[in-house]
Amino acid sequence: MPDDQLMLAYAAGDTDAFDELYSRHEAGLYRFVRRLLGVRLAAQADEVFQDTWLRIVSARASFSPQGAAWRTWAFTIAHNLAMDRLRTSGREVDLPAQDDASDEPLDWIAASLDQTHPSSEDTAFWRAAGLQLLHCLDELPDAQRAAFLLHHEDGATVEDLAQRLGLQFETAKSRLRYALQKLRGCMRGYLDVLGHPA
Repeated sequence: MPDDQLMLAYAAGDTDAFDELYSRHEAGLYRFVRRLLGVRLAAQADEVFQDTWLRIVSARASFSPQGAAWRTWAFTIAHNLAMDRLRTSGREVDLPAQDDASDEPLDWIAASLDQTHPSSEDTAFWRAAGLQLLHCLDELPDAQRAAFLLHHEDGATVEDLAQRLGLQFETAKSRLRYALQKLRGCMRGYLDVLGHPA
């Protein structure tokens, strides 16, 4: 059953429909929230993630499939809550433990570079590259990081970005372009080493 229909079923009282929605989108929404908050606010990702689902639950009666698709609607809620947290937090420093690093950054950067099956001897190197990419993401201004993540995590087009963020098309396009330029610059030195292993 499509997400929109599951949400309508849940609004009509079918709790199994909600369980299915949660199961489908739990990992993607959490990853999106965590990356949007960045390293400094990673400790608050669980709270923002839970607030997102609470907002989804409380807004179930107002969801309309004629508006945005459910996934777009849910990611927009997550985006808005994360941006509110970034604005009110003052970007306090709260670094996660080193062993908090998962395979996600490795998978993400490897897929981006068409290296989806690194050999076992490359795994440590790719893990470090993934952590470097997360560091680069964290260094982006909040608005650029949000545009990048909505585009790459949620698949939002530039038109979607403009609509969801309440921006002019050219402004949304510029934010995404600047985010990509900064990420490429931040990663360039590291990725040059990939092409010329020691």
